[in-house]
Amino acid sequence: MATREEIYANKIFLNAVLPLVKTIIESKENLANKFKNKNAIVGISAKDPKGKVGTHYIIEDGNFTVIKGCHEKCDIELEFSSIKSLNDFFAGKSKKLPKIKGWYKLSLLIPTLKTLIYMGKILSVTSIPDNEEDKDLIVKLYFSLLSTGISQLNKAGHKEISHWASKSPDRVFQWAVTNKPELSSYIRIKAGKSKASRGEYKRSKPFFTMRFDSSDSALGILLDIDDMIESTVTKKLIMEGAPEFGAQLGEYMLIVGSYAKGD
Repeated sequence: MATREEIYANKIFLNAVLPLVKTIIESKENLANKFKNKNAIVGISAKDPKGKVGTHYIIEDGNFTVIKGCHEKCDIELEFSSIKSLNDFFAGKSKKLPKIKGWYKLSLLIPTLKTLIYMGKILSVTSIPDNEEDKDLIVKLYFSLLSTGISQLNKAGHKEISHWASKSPDRVFQWAVTNKPELSSYIRIKAGKSKASRGEYKRSKPFFTMRFDSSDSALGILLDIDDMIESTVTKKLIMEGAPEFGAQLGEYMLIVGSYAKGD
């Protein structure tokens, strides 16, 4: 049976990492073309004594919709033997392949695997790429991963994050890059409840925004290349709100990152 820590990590992978496939497909034409006009259901799951867990994609004319949970009639399903096995695979700690149901549907399986491999590659970069498009995509993926990851840990009952959320009034915390609103993500917290979304929060000014002056500056922090204090002093990073909330948000970012990396 999975441990509590393994369940937290699994929530990150199933509900924060794997949904990024949709963003990647929408951003990379060469990958999107491989799913053009396709209609199918693709699932990724893990067996567990308490019941199988998973995420699946409904593909309609090449367009992806991400759905939490398993689907009984997937055209392709990557089924891991355990929650730990799924976690280790997507954290890059294991190369053991899952059981592949529908493996003979190669026109669907091959592009699915290529997309997952590309996602793993782009999320594991350690240096800032030269291509501006790639920089923006990585920032967008990370912002979404962090906002959704924090929300998922709250919903899963993570002690530290759930305590913070339970004491919070209605507040919005946002990640942003100046002049690139399409990269933004945010999380809204209210009395223990949380919801993560992509894009800018426009109903009112966010309670706190971690704003970067460029994608390079964002990646400097996200990839742990630059020092946060130095970035703040040089205004590569602007804390729009009280500094203590920046430190607090930074701690939760590290927690999400540790689960995603399998630390």
